Amino acid sequence: MGENNQQATKDLPKLETNTVERLPPHPVCILKSKDDHTFELDIAALEGILLQKNVRDKQVVVVSVAGAFRKGKSFLLDFFLRYLQKKGADGWIGNDEEELTGFSWRGGAERETTGILLWSEPFFSVLPSGEEVVVLIMDTQGAFDSTSTVKDCATVFALSTMTSSVQVYNISSNIQEDNLQHLQLFTEYGRLALAESSSKPFQRLEFLVRDWSYPYEHPYGNGQSFLDKRISIDNEQHQELKRSRSQITSCFEKLGCFLMPHPGKIVASNPNFKGKLKDIDEDFIEYLSIFVPSLLAPKNLQVKCINGSDVTCRGLLEYFKAYIKVFEGGELPEPKSMLQATAEANNLAALAAAKDQYQRDMEQLCGGDTPYLVPKELDNRSEIYKSKARTLFNATRKMGGDEFSKEYEQRLIQEINELFDGFVKTNDSKNIFNAARTPAVFLVIIVLSYMTSGFFIMLGLTSLASVFNIILGLALLAVVAWAYIRFSGELREIGSQLDDIAEWIWDEVMMKVYAFALEQGTQAVIHRQITSSKKRE
Repeated sequence: MGENNQQATKDLPKLETNTVERLPPHPVCILKSKDDHTFELDIAALEGILLQKNVRDKQVVVVSVAGAFRKGKSFLLDFFLRYLQKKGADGWIGNDEEELTGFSWRGGAERETTGILLWSEPFFSVLPSGEEVVVLIMDTQGAFDSTSTVKDCATVFALSTMTSSVQVYNISSNIQEDNLQHLQLFTEYGRLALAESSSKPFQRLEFLVRDWSYPYEHPYGNGQSFLDKRISIDNEQHQELKRSRSQITSCFEKLGCFLMPHPGKIVASNPNFKGKLKDIDEDFIEYLSIFVPSLLAPKNLQVKCINGSDVTCRGLLEYFKAYIKVFEGGELPEPKSMLQATAEANNLAALAAAKDQYQRDMEQLCGGDTPYLVPKELDNRSEIYKSKARTLFNATRKMGGDEFSKEYEQRLIQEINELFDGFVKTNDSKNIFNAARTPAVFLVIIVLSYMTSGFFIMLGLTSLASVFNIILGLALLAVVAWAYIRFSGELREIGSQLDDIAEWIWDEVMMKVYAFALEQGTQAVIHRQITSSKKRE
């Protein structure tokens, strides 16, 4: 199909995306802390996980663990990974000699990189409804330590809470007042979000109290009664404490608590501990085997939902990109800015889904493997698919109101039109005449130049004949170059320029000459017919 086909293929956007390099599953840092205490989102790394072909359009479950530095978050997360890798089968927790691998948790008192990590391997699980969803595991690193600012901690905690469907709040020994204060930023955001939508802004918050030392007051395991007591409101409390507790309960769909025993002396103090079950206290293993399925068993999974709409992996990417904009400055954002970012991401996710629907429909109609389609039919079907995409966009629940969404609907139309231009080029490249147009145009120039040169030689006008000989030589060189590029695949940019030149000559010269000649010929025929009729009369 020549350079037209190659160029059209290059112009047509692809649905594919590069995935995380084919390494063994590993933690990927998606939010990095910089020396000036600002944060940078690694969009390429995030896209590598969320835009893989087999996950991007599936609903997503995000389980995050946040909490104090060096309190066993990563140690806990590795058991999450083990459960998901073994799909919750009997004996998923492993044998006595099996070492624990996954997120780095071993030894030392120094923090690792502050930020947010995602496990590179998306897991798949089937809900009781039969829907297959993607499960992502998120870790927050280095939060709440001696070198992190309040803003650092709040940013990591905020982003992980706002992007997860289940936030495990890892706490040592007891639920203290400062643990609840870390939720203050979200509760104010939640108050504004509740005014915008009838659904609660956050889903599940699970307080995991490690090293619980009071089993005689509240036994290990489900600590709901303990949590209810901690967040209860009474008349003797300060007004601010009452307000924060009230807002916490109103912003989360579900608040839970689990009380875990201490894992044992070897886990806490032996630098050579490698995660073997034989070195962990039996009580800890017993309750761990209850806690993990309470989050990750298919019947307990909670799909990420914002404003009443389930979020896909593609949509989650848009939320990350929108939220980081309001957190990348030097100060904590206002809750109004967070709400605006949510509304923006909400609309961008709807736009991406609608655009993808149009692209899939058009690829089935006129993608690279399909035959040439008449341009009129291509236009008509494109309009149908465009209308379908707009309907999908408008049917998606979005924040910000109709006026706010209009801007994104116009952007959707603009991006669809750009996609359509790419599909037109691909379709044109399948037209046999279009593929042969470049050499045909130059061959016509060669023939006309040869005849014109000969005519001027007969008249003795050798200077003019030389001009047309030069044109003939250039046209011949262009044909040879085009043929070489066509069959070798080299110098494609030059081949594309030759195609453009041939297209311009065809449209601006040959077609106009043809149209003029056709018009003159038609007028001559009509004039002859009229003259002939008058003579008969």
